[in-house]
Amino acid sequence: MASDEPKAKKQKVSVEKKTESPTKKTHAELSPNSLFGMGNPLLDIIAVVDKDFLETYSLKPNDQILAEDQHKALFEEIVKKFKVEYHAGGATQNSIKIAQWMIQEPHNIGTFFGCIGKDKFGDILKEKAKDAHIDAHYYEQDEEPTGTCAACITGDNRSLVANLAAANCYKKDKHLDLEENWALVEKAKVYYIAGFFLTVSLESILKVAKHASENNKLFCMNLSAPFICQFFKDNLMQVIPYVDVLFGNETEATAFAKEQDFETEDIKEIAKKAQALPKVNTKRQRIVVLTQGKDETVCQSDTVETFPVLKIDPKDIVDTNGAGDAFVGGFLSELVMDKPIDKCVKAAHYAANVIIRRAGCTFPEKPDFK
Repeated sequence: MASDEPKAKKQKVSVEKKTESPTKKTHAELSPNSLFGMGNPLLDIIAVVDKDFLETYSLKPNDQILAEDQHKALFEEIVKKFKVEYHAGGATQNSIKIAQWMIQEPHNIGTFFGCIGKDKFGDILKEKAKDAHIDAHYYEQDEEPTGTCAACITGDNRSLVANLAAANCYKKDKHLDLEENWALVEKAKVYYIAGFFLTVSLESILKVAKHASENNKLFCMNLSAPFICQFFKDNLMQVIPYVDVLFGNETEATAFAKEQDFETEDIKEIAKKAQALPKVNTKRQRIVVLTQGKDETVCQSDTVETFPVLKIDPKDIVDTNGAGDAFVGGFLSELVMDKPIDKCVKAAHYAANVIIRRAGCTFPEKPDFK
């Protein structure tokens, strides 16, 4: 974060209207399961590919799509043709992992729910979650294999092709509704679900979102991809009234604005209009946080603020895959401790800056964030 970052007005993300701000938590005072995430657990298959490979599968250099029939052979070909790395992934799980990494101690601050297969990849995901010190409770079924996501890297662009498979099979009645699982939801203070999960289980999202709203807890969501704003607009707009913190990047924000007839492509105006959409819990103001790659991050609540990102030499950028997930993870790591918005964004920028220097959504053993 640049030293000339605006400091004039420190907006408190978690402050209720017309009340005094709660005492800020420290890491030591955080209790396990304070942060809850639910989404699509995927095994990431990461490879630097060539333009011919992208063209073969009609992929844009910088995009996120769900795999269709034409992409079925992609997952085998990428492994045969290029050097690949495997990582536990999926947008929400990545963000929960990053938040835990930023916090370090105590372990299991983050709870994660999602669906996997009873297979080797599922076993790897369970081990990876344990290694990352997140409290993952997967719904395991044997009808579909564990989901995968091919991250096709060209330069500093990445094209993601997700084959949800088992991740698509999450069932509210088979998992979320179970007493022992719902108890973990109730323990949380902050909730985060990426927009990708809107394609899987809207009823699960709404149950969690309504719980957060009724109990004046923080519910956070991400626009995630243009196709979510376009083709899952109805699902998205059922959840938006419960959203306290809405994340997105400039491409997603522009797609959202177009679908909502905002009649603007100006990021600050989009943030303002998204912030003003109807909201169920009026005790909290919605915060809209829009990133723009190397350009400033825009945050809108009662006023708009911009925050410059950390400078980085383009030659130090290894892979932007996971940068958005890392940004959210960093933000959540401070949000769960009731920190003001400038601190949340500072942590978000730090985490994203670390991740883009490495392959995939991976990180060193410890952060040096101050």
